[in-house]
Amino acid sequence: MPRRIEVLGFPACQLLDVAGPLQVFASANDMARSMGLPAPYEPVVVAATPRLVTSSGLALEAAPLPPDDLLLDTLVISGGWGVYDACDDIALVGWIKARASSARRATSVCSGAFLLASTGLLDGRRAVTHWWRCAEFAARFPAVKLDPDPIFIADGKYWTSAGVTAGIDLALALVEADLGRDLALSVARQLVVFLKRPGGQSQFSAALTLQDQGGRFDALHGWIMENLDRPLALPELADRAGMSERNFSRRYRAETGRTPARAVEDLRIETARRLLEQSLSVARVASRCGFGSEETLRRAFLRRVGVSPQAYRERFAA
Repeated sequence: MPRRIEVLGFPACQLLDVAGPLQVFASANDMARSMGLPAPYEPVVVAATPRLVTSSGLALEAAPLPPDDLLLDTLVISGGWGVYDACDDIALVGWIKARASSARRATSVCSGAFLLASTGLLDGRRAVTHWWRCAEFAARFPAVKLDPDPIFIADGKYWTSAGVTAGIDLALALVEADLGRDLALSVARQLVVFLKRPGGQSQFSAALTLQDQGGRFDALHGWIMENLDRPLALPELADRAGMSERNFSRRYRAETGRTPARAVEDLRIETARRLLEQSLSVARVASRCGFGSEETLRRAFLRRVGVSPQAYRERFAA
């Protein structure tokens, strides 16, 4: 039987919070059918009213809220500006609590975490929401262990995600957990998005090209991103990957299309660009990204970006 996925909407919900995950599950169905397999999901938008207008002004038609005893695989709770009124709807919060408790998984997208937290089901659990609303969330739900950095968090059966497009990341992770990496990666490529986005609220184009079919080096790439201030020489990378230096160099290039040294530099440059856009000083960026000195960063930037770090910062910093 296909897994029933209910995406909860409400007046003034964020359109992408609904449409993003919905499209991921629909694309997973398309991919499965193209392989001669039955559709794995039965996605449906549900709401307390048959018609709702999203915060972008687009109206959606929704199925009615189903009874608690209807078998449910995954509940996806959208966010948006209407979430505050939704949190004040005692009947809706009660329905969410009952539905989330009976579902195999309960998830929220963006500020949908406010609705899920209103049920008390996130108390004592790790959760994330849109970075803009983290302070408000922490003050309103002190019993929830808020972590503002990750794109999404899974704590038991409860999954929460960061802002807006992070709902796509969350849905892709659910598809990967259900159907495996290959199919999830096919969906990500069809949608032209990351399968696993590194960092906190940021994404880096270099990381997209480093995704390999087998996922052998996913964990290594995550570790590199968290340790860019280290030297990250070949022996350390090979040891982290559990391989000899020669075998690591050969396999890494075969899987990603570049040498380990080039990959590390790509990730350093991408991160340096993001930090410069946040108005950090060139010296601090050089230190945090592992270039060692401003001059080393300057040479790498001129070679790869075509301008100096200072010129880039002056042009693109907020």
